[in-house]
Amino acid sequence: MMQTALDNYYSEARRFRPDNPSPTHPWAVLLAGGDGVRLRDLTQRITGDSRPKQFCPIMGEESLFRQTRKRISPLFLSDRQVFVLSRAHAPYYAGDLIDAGGSCIIEQPLNRGTGVAMALALLRILQSDPDALIAFFPCDHFYVDHESFRRTIRSAFACAATNPGSIILLGAQAEYAEVDYGWIEPGTVLCESPVGPLSYVYKFWEKPSHHQAETLLNRGCVWNTFVTLGRATTFVELLCSEVPEAILALSRAVADNTLELEYGSLAAVDFSRDVLAHVPHRLLVLHDRMSGWVDLGSPARVLDTLNQNGIEPEWAVRETAYTFNKAKILSTIPDRRLGIYFDATEGQK
Repeated sequence: MMQTALDNYYSEARRFRPDNPSPTHPWAVLLAGGDGVRLRDLTQRITGDSRPKQFCPIMGEESLFRQTRKRISPLFLSDRQVFVLSRAHAPYYAGDLIDAGGSCIIEQPLNRGTGVAMALALLRILQSDPDALIAFFPCDHFYVDHESFRRTIRSAFACAATNPGSIILLGAQAEYAEVDYGWIEPGTVLCESPVGPLSYVYKFWEKPSHHQAETLLNRGCVWNTFVTLGRATTFVELLCSEVPEAILALSRAVADNTLELEYGSLAAVDFSRDVLAHVPHRLLVLHDRMSGWVDLGSPARVLDTLNQNGIEPEWAVRETAYTFNKAKILSTIPDRRLGIYFDATEGQK
């Protein structure tokens, strides 16, 4: 099944390959097709609609998607940037792509998870650059130090070039027993990079229990940021080895020009859970120590991040000074909805 999926996938990629493929450059794929359900209450409060968090100005005047573009743009040529989106969100991202230039825009008919989004981007990139090195970036994260992040990405690309059979994961310093993150247990150090050690991965844990997370924290494990780098062909091999049915169905739909019709029946693929967790022997981890990465996955985490970094976006300024000053306290009550937080501070509950 894996070989059939590989053959179909590469056959489709070769079908559209130009006679004189462009020289190899690093590629960026921005994954922005998620529905942002966990932060829906907050985004509705900020914008008055149900847009996903990546298209919401949570951490300033610009959307998280726009901020991600600015963060990574100094590293990539404009025609080496690919945006994977969901068509249903078009009203929310249209303004963020006015200046996209020669970038590649892939609009999925539906959100089918990170694995399918990545496979579509890989297929498009392999059509023009069979030797591509690719970095995948989520678009709903926050970084304190952008230049530090870019230094880490440059180093990670160098590591990927010299380890073509592996996927490089960026790991962030774990500070507490978080159960909503993936965790990486580093193994033996392979080499020292300019930003820190590159290590083998002993085990990958996707969203462990609280008890497991406490154990991993005590072992010195790191959080998975989902910033993932490697050769396009290596990503394809891993996808085909772990989810061959999904990749076979996708490549057939593209080859038969029936993607629109077939997309609804494609199985959703979570790249972390369905792929990374099963292939630790193909993974390496580079520790991102200085960028100040945060996954803005909950209202509590957003409030913590704003408070810790002294950020006051317009939507927060609109709230009473009392509410904003209490953000740190409120963020310790993660099971309540943000609207209830504000009601509670105003003595209405």
